[in-house]
Amino acid sequence: MKKSIIKRILQVAVVAQLAVFSTSCKDYLNIDNYFDDEFNIDSAFSNARNMEAYMWGAAAMFPDESNTVRFGYTPGPMATDEAFNGLTGTGTTNVYYGMDFVTGNISPDYYGSGNGANDYNLNQWGTYYKIIRKANSILTNLDRPSDLTNIDRLRIEGFTRFIRAYAYYNILVDYGPAILLGDEVVNTNETIEYYDRPRATYDETMEYTCEEFEKAARLLPAEVSILDFGRPSKGAALALIARLRLIHASPLFNGGPVASAYFGNWLRKTDNVHYVSQQYDEKRWAVAAAAAKRVMDIGKYKLYTVVADDKTPTLPKNVTSDPNFYGAFPNGAAGIDPFKSYSDIFTGEAVPSINSEVIWGRNTNYINEYISKGSFPPSLGGWGRFCVTQKVVDAYLMDDGRTKDEARADGYYSETGFTTQAKNFSGYPLNSGIYKMYANREMRFYASIGFNEAVWQALSSTTQNTYTAKYYYQDADGRGGVTATSPNYPITGYVIKKFNHPMDAWIGTGARHIKKAYSIIRYAEILLSYAEAMNNLTGSHTVEVGGQSYTVSRDEDAIKNAFNQVRYRAGLPGLNAAQVSDKANVQKQLERERMVEFLYENRRYYDVRRWGIYEETEREPIRGMNPDGATKDTYYQRVIPGTSSFLTRVVHKKLVWVPIPRAEMRRLPSLDQNPGY
Repeated sequence: MKKSIIKRILQVAVVAQLAVFSTSCKDYLNIDNYFDDEFNIDSAFSNARNMEAYMWGAAAMFPDESNTVRFGYTPGPMATDEAFNGLTGTGTTNVYYGMDFVTGNISPDYYGSGNGANDYNLNQWGTYYKIIRKANSILTNLDRPSDLTNIDRLRIEGFTRFIRAYAYYNILVDYGPAILLGDEVVNTNETIEYYDRPRATYDETMEYTCEEFEKAARLLPAEVSILDFGRPSKGAALALIARLRLIHASPLFNGGPVASAYFGNWLRKTDNVHYVSQQYDEKRWAVAAAAAKRVMDIGKYKLYTVVADDKTPTLPKNVTSDPNFYGAFPNGAAGIDPFKSYSDIFTGEAVPSINSEVIWGRNTNYINEYISKGSFPPSLGGWGRFCVTQKVVDAYLMDDGRTKDEARADGYYSETGFTTQAKNFSGYPLNSGIYKMYANREMRFYASIGFNEAVWQALSSTTQNTYTAKYYYQDADGRGGVTATSPNYPITGYVIKKFNHPMDAWIGTGARHIKKAYSIIRYAEILLSYAEAMNNLTGSHTVEVGGQSYTVSRDEDAIKNAFNQVRYRAGLPGLNAAQVSDKANVQKQLERERMVEFLYENRRYYDVRRWGIYEETEREPIRGMNPDGATKDTYYQRVIPGTSSFLTRVVHKKLVWVPIPRAEMRRLPSLDQNPGY
């Protein structure tokens, strides 16, 4: 068949699948190793091998989940209070779409300017519907390949249902209610009336997506081989259900004043039904708790830990003497190295394919090519500009579990003076003479934050290693020290160091990077989600999840045991019985814990929105150290960085979701835009 005929067929199909872009047939098939654009769509279903290739081609259309900072597919860390970048602005560089989002530049007509082979932008609506149509085509044609065994048929169906559910998941979390197509393979060459259909409600989209994950889970393998790392397992489907159920139960989507403030006037124009429920339902928290507990009960997932050795720092006395918590992990913090136990997950030191904490992840080059380079000091070949905010730094506890304000009273925390002794714990070197704000902090702080005068080891380079980054104005990595044409300096005074291995180096003899993987969802999230869902219950509820009945009520021991595992792994004391009895306190602790535990893992953006605190967190100005400070006295001052208008963040209720493209709105008269756009 001639290429021109196929191109015409597939371009018509794009309209049928509600996508907004025209595309070449090779882009549409996206299975380069098996097909080219001389093949028609029927070739994909002529035999089992082709059908499987077509299925994985659909999966390959999803953006790389780690690509959340530069040329990102989702607003990500830069669109919330955990991250900041001084290089942004429509019409200039346009590569940090999260910054474009929070500065009000994203609209139904502009989503970012990514146009390279590996660049995304925030307009992924059409991509997800292409994936859905491909998945529907597979499910409709499962009986066609004569050489497809029943076992392979069920396996392909399981993966395909997951792929389709994951497309709807992405629509739901970034765009809100979806147009639900079910199993329909939308026809081509129909009138506009045929394609025009309204969005489902938020609840309908949630129920459909979770049910598709449930169906996938029943067919997916319980284990994925090392060679197939990146493919979803049964646990991945169940974990994503747990994540969605927690979102569904949260204030933004579960009636009450928050849901009313954001969505009280948002009605579907075809029937005047509220898109988001205005009636609070406590049972949703019970469903969320049961969904998380189901993942915990699988028994194969646990927090990653490294056994303590002679380099492991000694736990503070008050931690080991706490009678409510004394013991070895997972019943206490003893016996493990808290720095390595957390850090190794992200640096590439822990093998992701056998890491029992990684429920679902993927190998990726993006972390090295962008996040690592974006945080490395310019003097070591990096950009030095993927910043963390002062709010995050302040959120980390002291190593004895106290907040910085609690520890200020006896001088254990101070914002005056500098340390006089160098340290080296767990292979992490800490200079003497660092600002006391950075002393005595919990291990996740040192594993995650690059601060002024922190050491960048770069050990693979024999000529550029054990480097101390200095961000004072006149120093090589400070604002005045970088070249006049380069914006490469940390505008807040902090960068994300979490994804850098001690061996990682960009310049010098022997410079190389350790391979990295990105955790799409890990067990720590399940534990904290379970604790949060249980904490929001007031009564006992019998609910059904995945065809099984669960009776759930608030259990303080269960909350404590789940939450404390995450604290213990960080070398911190857990919550005691008195603390857990205070529901408001538990919620406050959960919010802080998720902020630091999942830093730069694309959870904060969704968390502050679902909790209904988005406007509160975003109205607080971003702060950091003073990049114009040339001395210690002038540098270590909390300031609001930047004076340019393109750094002014916008707080608006519409920013809970990305807008639907205007071109799509024009094609589908019954389609309602997200509120505020």
